[in-house]
Amino acid sequence: MNKILISASIAALALLGGCATSSPDVIQRGEAQRMSQVLDATVLSVRPVTVDGSQSGVGAATGGVIGAVAGSSVGGRRDGQVIGVLGAVLGAVIGNAVERSGTKEEAVEILVQLRNGERRAVVQATGGEVLNPGEAVILVTTAGKTRVMRAPAVTPNKG
Repeated sequence: MNKILISASIAALALLGGCATSSPDVIQRGEAQRMSQVLDATVLSVRPVTVDGSQSGVGAATGGVIGAVAGSSVGGRRDGQVIGVLGAVLGAVIGNAVERSGTKEEAVEILVQLRNGERRAVVQATGGEVLNPGEAVILVTTAGKTRVMRAPAVTPNKG
């Protein structure tokens, strides 16, 4: 039973890294089939940044359970209880650190200038495109989230 609980807890911690992303290449389910606002812009600068990891409490709770179960199986009944409590505290600290590290992502801050002269900054995970200053881009905003991507080529209308 303890091995099953520990295995399930470790699997839950491993999944935390994939829970959220700011990647421009990943579209959330709620954003599909929704009209987006699109603005034309030019890249002014791009700089690397790190998006800090989340601390939802799941990592601490999972680590605490693992530590308590592992610690309580050490020694006799009284020793097991004391070590179980210490294991729960240590497990919670380690679980929190694992969650935070697993949800941290490398990103870029992109400063753009819109056609009307206004400037905007967008932070997004590093995606498949590398944007450079001077490039034409579009800002796509859906449900309050904005991503920056290279502007598609415009073909003249032959009408």
